[in-house]
Amino acid sequence: MTLQQEIVGNAMQMAVVSLQPGQTVYCEAGKFLFKTVNVTMETRLSGPSNSGGGQQQGGGGGGMGGLLRQAMGTAMQVGQRALAGESLAFQYFTAQSGEGTVGFAGVLPGEMRALELDGTRAWFAEKDAFVAAESTVDFGIAFQGGRTGMSGGEGFVLEKFTGRGTVIIAGAGNFIDLNPADFGGRIEVDTGCVVAFEEGIQYGVQRVGGLNRQGIMNAVFGGEGLSLATLEGNGRVILQSLTIESLANALKKAQGGDKQGPTGGLFSTHAG
Repeated sequence: MTLQQEIVGNAMQMAVVSLQPGQTVYCEAGKFLFKTVNVTMETRLSGPSNSGGGQQQGGGGGGMGGLLRQAMGTAMQVGQRALAGESLAFQYFTAQSGEGTVGFAGVLPGEMRALELDGTRAWFAEKDAFVAAESTVDFGIAFQGGRTGMSGGEGFVLEKFTGRGTVIIAGAGNFIDLNPADFGGRIEVDTGCVVAFEEGIQYGVQRVGGLNRQGIMNAVFGGEGLSLATLEGNGRVILQSLTIESLANALKKAQGGDKQGPTGGLFSTHAG
C-alpha cells in the first residue's frame, strides 16, 4: 500500500501523510506535529522489524525463546541508536475506522524529501535526517569505519533505510540532487552538506590539499577544515545548502558570541 503524502511549506517544510484504515507510519521521537483523532499513537523502543507485525514474520516467535530473541533484538537496536546519538524511541501511528492524517517535520529550517524504496537498493542518510517512514521500511544505523569514520565528522554515523515503501527525510536550507556519474564519476563536498545517497555510491573523506603552503591555506582560511567528503559512482545524491555548523556559528555571532574565530577554518572553536 503506497503511502500518500504531501510536502508543504517553504522555509521550514512539513509532511502531511494520509493513512488508509489499518496503515501504519512511524517517526523518530520529536518529529510529530499533529494527527486526526482516529489515528492511534504508540511509542516503542523497537524499530519496525521488531514491532508487532515483525514478531510474526520471524518464525518460531512463541515461547520464552522467542521473547528472549525479541528482547535481545530490541536491546541491540536501542544500543546502536544510543551510540549514534539518535532518539531511543519511535512513535507509531495507525489509522482506525477510516482514513487518518498525520503531520511531521524536521528540526531545522529547510527542505524535506520523500524517497521511494523498491527493495533493490538501500538509502543512507546523515544523522538526524530521518523524519518518518512506512512500517515496511526498516531503519538501521551504519558506522563508517577506519579513517573515513574518524576524519569524516558528520559522516561517521549514517542512517540506513531498507525494504519497500516511502521514507521521508529532512535537511537544512535547500536541496540539490546530483549524480556523480554526470560529473566524471566523482564529486567533492563539504562534509556537512551531504544529506543522503543511494546504495552503490562510495562515500569517503579526503584531505583538503597536500601538506604544502596552499594546503595549509585551504585548511586554515578556507572554512572547510582539513577534510572534504567524496562521493563516487552512479546513483542519486542529495546535498543541502546549509550546514548545521554554519547555522550554529551564525546564531552565536548574532548573540555576540562568535566562536568561529578570525580564520573561519581549522581554528574554529565550534564544538559540534
